[in-house]
Amino acid sequence: MTTDGDAKKALVCLIAGLLRDCNHVAVGAASPIPGAAALLAKAAWGSPRYVNILGSVANNFFTGGGGELFDCAAQGRIDAFFLGGGQIDGKANINLMGRGDYPTQNPRWPGTFGSAYLYFLVPKVILFRDEHSRRTLVDKVDFISAPGTSDAKTYRKGGPYGLVTNKAFFRFDKEKERFRLVSVHPGSSLEDVLENTGFSFDYAAETPYTSSPDPELLALLERDVRDKIAEVYPHFAQTIFPVTSSA
Repeated sequence: MTTDGDAKKALVCLIAGLLRDCNHVAVGAASPIPGAAALLAKAAWGSPRYVNILGSVANNFFTGGGGELFDCAAQGRIDAFFLGGGQIDGKANINLMGRGDYPTQNPRWPGTFGSAYLYFLVPKVILFRDEHSRRTLVDKVDFISAPGTSDAKTYRKGGPYGLVTNKAFFRFDKEKERFRLVSVHPGSSLEDVLENTGFSFDYAAETPYTSSPDPELLALLERDVRDKIAEVYPHFAQTIFPVTSSA
């Protein structure tokens, strides 16, 4: 039987595999699964070579906080970053402001911060949302905090690479400006993904299941990444690596 901890470990392993071609991965706040994935990729393959997790002391060489993150992105020194949102739509627009019409949204969320800036500059932006529902994956976001696409006249080297949820993995087709379903996670199904996604997307009738994590990768996750991610996200570490009593 698959537990919630097992499912989260599988997501960590999936995302780690998407980072193997990167040299420098930066991870923002409140991102335990992406943070663990970046550390796992570094431990497993030595790539990315550099991992910066905001809020960490041991795994963060930034000394200027968000300002240094933005400077590195502008200089082309960050290969991958993660964005989420209260809402994500089929054109990879994200909403971090709130539901409803601005400025009277209810509820209000933390705000856009530098999401649009990073979305335009970082070559591989992976959208991550652990809730896969029509409430979060909508046909059209109520407010565009950061646009997934831009017109041809706009200089933009960054943008969406794909979307990972607790049910599936999508790649973003920049020419079609829409998502394509790559795989469905075990425990879900194509019908489940279709029913719980508010935007349309491309898919094959025989969409494969996401491959199970390699046992050696899982062992490395627990052996090498557990304590590192616990420094920033102790509750998350306790959730996916429960301590069993020997009594």
